[in-house]
Amino acid sequence: MQLDKSCPILEHYLAYLLTVKGRSQNTILEYRLDLLQFFRYIANARGLACSNFSFVDLEFIRSIQLGDMYDFLAYCQKTLNAAPGTRYRKIVSIRQFWKYLKTKAHLIDNNIAQELETPKLPKRNARILTLEESVRLLIQAKSYYARDDCIITIFLNCALRSSELASLNINQIDSDIISIIGKGNKERKIYLTPAAKQSLSK
Repeated sequence: MQLDKSCPILEHYLAYLLTVKGRSQNTILEYRLDLLQFFRYIANARGLACSNFSFVDLEFIRSIQLGDMYDFLAYCQKTLNAAPGTRYRKIVSIRQFWKYLKTKAHLIDNNIAQELETPKLPKRNARILTLEESVRLLIQAKSYYARDDCIITIFLNCALRSSELASLNINQIDSDIISIIGKGNKERKIYLTPAAKQSLSK
């Protein structure tokens, strides 16, 4: 992952997430984008001229107030039309960064971000395929390449996330078991169904 050398405080934090906390590349990228967007917003609100993020030093961090954080979240909601889930993630990104600065890097004495409240997330009903829809999809996949049939069959039979499926390698399959590295780099074992084994063989 390419880090921004002009922002060493953020670079050290992202390295901590990668090496110590074991966060995935996708998670680190999201945290990075959220924090850079936040810093850019603060700089623009203060009329700071900035061609890169070298202005994000300890003095700048310490000057940020809780009100600045809420102003940023209001900007995300009103101007960017960010959904509650997106705003929730941005709050988590900010809170975790400030927590690191206080408890791990010992660069600040007061973690103001711990006071940030998260928006209520609307309950979402999971959208799933019916058995009939799954069967139709499998039948349709068999009319294409064996690879496509294998992808769809494993996807439906093993209940994988799309990111897990996309990063799957053949060395993760051992006889009847497939080893999946999921969110948080947690590993789980899934037994292959006869249909999944057959599609893999093809």
